[in-house]
Amino acid sequence: MHLKKLPIGIQSFSEIITGGYAYVDKTPFIAELVDGGKYYFLSRPRRFGKSLLIDTIDCAFSGRKELFSGLFLDSPESGWDFSMQYPVIRISLAQRINSTAVDLCNYISHIIIREAKKFDYEIFQSYSPGFQLDDLIRHIYQTTGKQVVLLIDEYDKPILDSIEEPIIAGTLRDELKSFYGVIKDLDPYLKFVFMTGVSKFAKTGIFSGLNNLDDITIDTRYSALCGYTQTDLETVFAGYLKDFNPNEVRDWYNGYSWTGESVYNPFDILLLFSKKTFRPYWFETGTPTFLIKLWQSKPRLPAEYDGLIAGDDLLGSFDPKQIRTETLLFQAGYLTIRSFVSNPYEGTWYTLGFPNREVRESFNRQILTLIQDNNEQIPAPTIRNILESGDTDVLRDLFHSFFASIPSDNYRKNQISGFEGYYASVVYTYFASLGYEVIPEDTTNKGRIDLTVKTRSSIWIFEFKVMGIDGSGEKSPLAQIRDRKYAEKYACESKKIYEIGIVFNPETRNIERWEVGIKESADE
Repeated sequence: MHLKKLPIGIQSFSEIITGGYAYVDKTPFIAELVDGGKYYFLSRPRRFGKSLLIDTIDCAFSGRKELFSGLFLDSPESGWDFSMQYPVIRISLAQRINSTAVDLCNYISHIIIREAKKFDYEIFQSYSPGFQLDDLIRHIYQTTGKQVVLLIDEYDKPILDSIEEPIIAGTLRDELKSFYGVIKDLDPYLKFVFMTGVSKFAKTGIFSGLNNLDDITIDTRYSALCGYTQTDLETVFAGYLKDFNPNEVRDWYNGYSWTGESVYNPFDILLLFSKKTFRPYWFETGTPTFLIKLWQSKPRLPAEYDGLIAGDDLLGSFDPKQIRTETLLFQAGYLTIRSFVSNPYEGTWYTLGFPNREVRESFNRQILTLIQDNNEQIPAPTIRNILESGDTDVLRDLFHSFFASIPSDNYRKNQISGFEGYYASVVYTYFASLGYEVIPEDTTNKGRIDLTVKTRSSIWIFEFKVMGIDGSGEKSPLAQIRDRKYAEKYACESKKIYEIGIVFNPETRNIERWEVGIKESADE
């Protein structure tokens, strides 16, 4: 079977089609967008295929019919007329610029002057970028009699590059607000407008002059507009997928959702199929330093994000001067929408969580390095062997050493450090960093297990208590596990079950008692 080449790093639609690369057909979405509206905004994390989507739209409106042979847009069902060619203006702010308003204006002006040359038009360089864009679009319409397609990629990149400096970010935001603001008055001359970026800034800021944009970021119909679906892997990449266990691929890389069909990050999938090795490819491309600094200023353990309930105010937009960590985590792709409810009485609420093993494991591992006093960690394979062998004494010693490595400042910064929730969250972070399925507040018909960890060979049930908190230190956490028969929930899994009760001493900030119960099965 001849396999099409993997389009790693290629953002040109024409190069993918003519170069014999595998392509996932996104043209049904393009037909639906054009049929249903005119002004759109889409936010997606980095390396999700936004630039390729922009280029595909460009080729479609430019009438390059030969590139779409065999794709939906070339079918009668699409209703697309390739004989109707429209002039296209492309603006990409992906290049990093110096952090001044002058540099930003010069950068955008350079792009517009370059675009004008495609139409044999000379732009007045003394104009501001907004006036230059206005001038160019009106000229194209007057000389061709056709409306213009305007495609803007990475609209927010200049702001994100300077997000650590609120004053500079605010200045750049104001410049972009002025630039984008001219688009609204150009409506008679525009056929279609599509803008992409990673983040969405407050409407009172950058989009206040462009309030006719249809934000399709959290829209069930367009959840799979960027990214690969499970069906895509089983069809377009079937020849590559056959070399892997599909369930392992899904566990590692699937799970991104914006209230609709879940998708894989294309960057991960292409590198997995190329290198034949499971790695956190997307995560390794770099976590923004600002995100780490923001987390350190308001530390919150990963367990608190997994299952976080959020409203539109948290997910919709943010202000550079008042950024919430949760908002940035969602928009940057570290959290995704697991489920949502919407009704006329309470509005819409979303349940967030880590999308997959890659992000959950990598993010938790990164947080571990931040909360410890040193970066000396026991290799993950060693810890997995401890769990699989059921050596509870070694596991106790390992956690005792781990809690001893957490500096006192990390306890003071965390408001719940005196309660069992903090210790449970730290243990969650530890196990999640190893790639295990970890269930905090695991619900049973007798109550809630503080923490459940599933390994290949066993189930670990943890109950936590803290000495001196409402007398809880006098209670046996192991007795609670047994009294409430928590293990019964996992009777059908036929695995050995380890019941671990841990009592923490808030003064030593470490383990005071370690209670162990072992069952060959939940029925014992």
